[in-house]
Amino acid sequence: MSGSIGIDDLLAFEEEPTPTGPQARGGRVGAVLRFLGVATALVVVLVAGLRAVGLTVSLPVLVAGVLAVQAVRRVTTLLSPPPPLPAARASGSEEDGSYHWGSRDALRTAINRWETPLDWSATRPERFTGVVLPRLGELADEQLRLKHGVTRESDPARARVLLGDRLWTFLETPPRRTPSPRDLAAVVAELEKI
Repeated sequence: MSGSIGIDDLLAFEEEPTPTGPQARGGRVGAVLRFLGVATALVVVLVAGLRAVGLTVSLPVLVAGVLAVQAVRRVTTLLSPPPPLPAARASGSEEDGSYHWGSRDALRTAINRWETPLDWSATRPERFTGVVLPRLGELADEQLRLKHGVTRESDPARARVLLGDRLWTFLETPPRRTPSPRDLAAVVAELEKI
């Protein structure tokens, strides 16, 4: 089953944060233009430097090398770990009874993956219908698949019986307004019982 999707994959939050800094000003086209501009400048400097010392290198090879080095640098920058906690926040310890949410806290990251779309859906009901409800449906399908070998699509009649009328209706009929936290807690409790 190499193509199976786990529950952690379904809980993942895919929305990108609003860009800040240089990316926000130029967008994707600006980033590509900056990338190419830096590559061009590096190639010009390298060609001039190599000619000054009497070496000749094929221009396509030099361009490919510069682009490869820039791409590797960009990828390693994106994959680098977050910066360490500031000294003021890291000074607390478990002995003093306090817990500090750090940037590397996996539980907090998982909570934020759900908290952010739920917060947004409080003011925009269409956001709940478009983002949160499909995720809940995927969770229900995953639970049904793992425990009973069916999904809502593969065997709707059996899935409806296993889910119950309330959960089935909630997942199949988008609500007109965002459900209250109490209603969502009841839905999650029913999902856990599957």
